[in-house]
Amino acid sequence: MRRAATLQEKVEQRIARKRDDVFLPREFRDLGGEDQVLRALRRLTREGKLIRLGYGVYGRAVTSQISGEPILYSPGGFIGAARRALTKLGVQWEPTEAERAYNEGRSTQIPVNPRVRVKGRFARQLSYQGRRLVLER
Repeated sequence: MRRAATLQEKVEQRIARKRDDVFLPREFRDLGGEDQVLRALRRLTREGKLIRLGYGVYGRAVTSQISGEPILYSPGGFIGAARRALTKLGVQWEPTEAERAYNEGRSTQIPVNPRVRVKGRFARQLSYQGRRLVLER
């Protein structure tokens, strides 16, 4: 007789099926209660399968071949994951003036620090490896 999958296994299977690299707990609401889902996400974070980017925001993780530690798996890096998280959270954002100037060829200064201009209210902080997303108003 086959045993039923645990909530953590169901969450893990759903993450494996999705192409996204950023996840919010509300995406797993149909699998169980909020506390149970958060507990499963915390456990997956401890196991190195997810990385917590902020309150209620998790990123897909892969194991680094160099250090063996979990690292964020996102094609655009941390700034790309943070932008996808803002979009999923329903926050309107746009690139900063410095980034637009670089992309349009008006500047040779490459924007290095993760920054976005948000429209409206947003108070959460997103960070990864000591780098924090800076919000401009």
